[in-house]
Amino acid sequence: MSDILMQSIASVSANVKTKKDTMWGENISRIILKDEYIGGFLGLEDFSHAIIIYHLNEAEFCRDRHLRRHPQNRSDMPCVGIFSQRAKDRPNNIGITSVEIISVTDDTLTVRGLDAIDGTPVLDIKPYYPAYDCKKDARVPQWADRLMEHYF
Repeated sequence: MSDILMQSIASVSANVKTKKDTMWGENISRIILKDEYIGGFLGLEDFSHAIIIYHLNEAEFCRDRHLRRHPQNRSDMPCVGIFSQRAKDRPNNIGITSVEIISVTDDTLTVRGLDAIDGTPVLDIKPYYPAYDCKKDARVPQWADRLMEHYF
């Protein structure tokens, strides 16, 4: 396999300065575009939600600790593989979150519910399309519903 090189398009400005596992729902974050992408938000103001793809730059994957583990290290959760959870410490530290759009300017996207800390590099932003992003009859295990009870 070959390496993949990506450059950030923006960075997160947020009051959250350290990693956490819960209570992201009311967080307001600003995504500030790099100069060369200013103007790329045109039309995004017509959407209610967006998908933010970002680099978990402070995460560190350790195969022995993270390949199989209890989500959020909670003993009431089953031990599952890394690809069965949305943990931050991953082989490729990529995060993805659907967020509510609060406002859009030429260079700044203000959102609610982004689970990324201040300074996080943003790799891409996509508008939320229900036809693509919301699947009917999707199912998750019961533990995943319990895990998310206090996440947002």
